[in-house]
Amino acid sequence: MARVTYADARNVPPQTAATLGKVPPLHVFGLVARADTAFRPWLKYGGALLADLAIDPLLRELVILQVGRLNARYEWDQHVPIALAAGGTQEQVDALDRGETGSELFTPAQRAMFAFVADFVRDGEVPDATYAALAAELDEKQIVEVGLVAGHYLGLARLMTALRIDPDEAVGVEGLPAARV
Repeated sequence: MARVTYADARNVPPQTAATLGKVPPLHVFGLVARADTAFRPWLKYGGALLADLAIDPLLRELVILQVGRLNARYEWDQHVPIALAAGGTQEQVDALDRGETGSELFTPAQRAMFAFVADFVRDGEVPDATYAALAAELDEKQIVEVGLVAGHYLGLARLMTALRIDPDEAVGVEGLPAARV
């Protein structure tokens, strides 16, 4: 059971209630909307991460799944359908769920990203060899975007864990249209 009451139209200012009416009725939105002054900017930033980055949508989703696998099943559950819609396979999802991030099912860039994100999530200290492997596959802009996605979803994972968010059914790309694929 969540430690805070989810926001809804009855317990937030009108502007926040109007914004809540435009997003899927997921607990994550109700949770973050409790901080109504940050809710709309947070949505805008999250939307930019889902829709405006240079990295491939599948790579973005695999970053989110790696963070979710390591920190918050909620993120995992919400983003598996999006990763599949972005071109991932169920075989890849299953391998990642088992922690098989070095599998040949993944491209060299994806494998390098998994190692980078694992270190990033653990304590932020990414060894030179791990960074070099990622830099051999992605340019600097893409590396920063991977870090921005990982950081955003790590922060959200920690918030959801600390406040004990309740699970939701996945809404997929249809429910999160900002998650371009």
